[in-house]
Amino acid sequence: MKEYGSDSIRNIAFIGHGGSGKTSLSELILFTGGEINRIGKIEEGNTTSDYSANEIERQISISATPLHIEWNNTKINILDTPGYSDFIGQVKGALHVSDTAVAVLKSAEGVEVGSEATWNFVKEYQLPAALLVNKVDNEHSKFSQTIEMAKERLSPDVTAVTIPATEGLNFDTVIDLISMKAYTYGPAGSKKVTECDIPGDKKDEAEALREALIEKVAESDEELLNTFFENGTLTEEELQKGLKMAVLKRGIVPAFAVSALKGAGLNNFLDFAAKYFPSPVERDNIEGKLKDKDQKVAVPVNDKAEPVLFMFKTLSESHVGELSVFKVFSGTATAGLDLVNENNGKTERLSQLFFLNGKNRKDATKIHAGDIGAVVKLKDTHTNNTLTSKNFPVVLKTIVFPEAIISSAIIAKAKGDEDKISAGLHTLHEEDPTFNVKFDPELGQTIVSGQGELQLSLAVKLLKDRYGVDVDLAEPRIPYRETIKGVCENVEYKHKKQSGGRGQYGHVVMKLEPLPRGTGFEFVNAIVGGVIPGRFIPAVEKGIVETMQKGILTGSKVIDIKATLFFGSFHDVDSDEMSFKIAASQGFKKGFMDAKPVLLEPIYEVEVTVPEEFMGDVMGNLSSRRGKILGMDSEGPFQIIKANVPLSELYKYSTHLRSLTSGRGLFKMKFAFYEEVPKEVEAKVIEEYKKSREEE
Repeated sequence: MKEYGSDSIRNIAFIGHGGSGKTSLSELILFTGGEINRIGKIEEGNTTSDYSANEIERQISISATPLHIEWNNTKINILDTPGYSDFIGQVKGALHVSDTAVAVLKSAEGVEVGSEATWNFVKEYQLPAALLVNKVDNEHSKFSQTIEMAKERLSPDVTAVTIPATEGLNFDTVIDLISMKAYTYGPAGSKKVTECDIPGDKKDEAEALREALIEKVAESDEELLNTFFENGTLTEEELQKGLKMAVLKRGIVPAFAVSALKGAGLNNFLDFAAKYFPSPVERDNIEGKLKDKDQKVAVPVNDKAEPVLFMFKTLSESHVGELSVFKVFSGTATAGLDLVNENNGKTERLSQLFFLNGKNRKDATKIHAGDIGAVVKLKDTHTNNTLTSKNFPVVLKTIVFPEAIISSAIIAKAKGDEDKISAGLHTLHEEDPTFNVKFDPELGQTIVSGQGELQLSLAVKLLKDRYGVDVDLAEPRIPYRETIKGVCENVEYKHKKQSGGRGQYGHVVMKLEPLPRGTGFEFVNAIVGGVIPGRFIPAVEKGIVETMQKGILTGSKVIDIKATLFFGSFHDVDSDEMSFKIAASQGFKKGFMDAKPVLLEPIYEVEVTVPEEFMGDVMGNLSSRRGKILGMDSEGPFQIIKANVPLSELYKYSTHLRSLTSGRGLFKMKFAFYEEVPKEVEAKVIEEYKKSREEE
């Protein structure tokens, strides 16, 4: 493949709602650019970017796939991202290394929930952006309304660059508002495009929209705005120069009419991308931090600079092998190069380098600054790691993945599979860092968490397909806490055992009282006159602490209690540390049950973002989950509801919220505090615990 310098590279990410046509458009672009010789179809399972078994079976994108074409002496890298919210982390990773975000909308449905969710990342990264209004060949296509909707819900800077000459089933011609020509496309796969004059009935509309385009470009630059006011318009040269600057400065979001099915409108988009989308050089210099210092440094997009590579994706497919996908932010990457992983200090050698089109690899001898490539999986390097030369130990900003919103416990169906399960789960986390795994010693469960039920169920399927292990997903246990509300003044317990030879003797008298929430445990030694020798006191404390760890009502940790040891007795021969430990443990259990014991549950602060029309339903649902509404804020067309909800009521809440809001509700949650469980709920939890103990 021809080598491309940094200024001839364009890195774009296709983002948007599931089913908007990102993969079909990518396939058509690869065909148009001559990278493939036939157009694959999603329903036939033969597209370049959806090549994994799960993607083919489910007919959805699950992973962000790197693709590229050569077009008008530029190399256009495309990252085709999933539209399903369970795989939103893949979108975040792709945008982290892109220089332009391209949102794909459906011309009939307009802006959908996935469009809004991914657009928030575009704003977060402050990326130049464009829109592809796809499916203009749909009989219910509403191109103009979709543009207006996008202005309202995504960005007021959305401005049409190409428009359909006719919408609906007969769509095959776009009008380009820059060249003021119409382009008629032959059938998909013919690669035939004919330039012609704008149809008479469309001339006035095209001229009015071109005027709006010129005005928008002029607004993005003071000098151009003065020229526009003086002359009433811009020259062709001024428009082109201004357009490039306006896209770069995010002063305009150019929009294009296309059809993936008909193959119409894409050449105009690719011409525009090659000419007006920013190259990595034109974006601001990336900022990094010197390793082990808080000093910020600029990382220049320059072939001659020290190499700096950022790993944004890990691939592990049976027919692809393990690959690390990276962007060269500075310098060049060549096979055989030794670099240092600045996140862990390990040295890595770049062996074979590739350019990827889905699972298809092309050998690469040199990858220039700004370009995207892949290397056979490195030993100690993972997603979000920075690799550099020894001379420039810099760490780049990492991808901040979304917090998990659903958790499940993994239950192995067969004993002895633990190691395989652990290795498999670790690999799945490598491939998608929003899929998290941890063993919770308190609950005694391996907990997996992520962005949705589909993501977790696919993980279970992959464990079976790849590693041959069967697991089930179950509701995780709740980390309840136990404490007391009352005071027990005089807890006495005597441990006395005689079984021939030396016996056991320990006698304690204690006072138990509650402490303010969050204080923990306090032990007071109030023994006077040596009624219990000092050497046995630590054993008393140990006996209490161990009992608190195991719990009494439900096997949950006991918290916020003060225990005062004030009296007892001992035996010269039979007393030892174990005797006092047992006496303290049993005494504590007895006193705990006499001091108004209560169960506490974890309460989470939940923040739900929904369109206004779903607000009532969502609030009602939160209340039915024992939630307490804290307040509301508004953000554009959305309402943000804040509530405190018990963790036990939030299992699979993400799925319920999606069905309640037609997929348009989003939420995040974080631990807030522990609160007393209502008595009827407490009785049920204790009963379930007793039952599970009996079964064991």
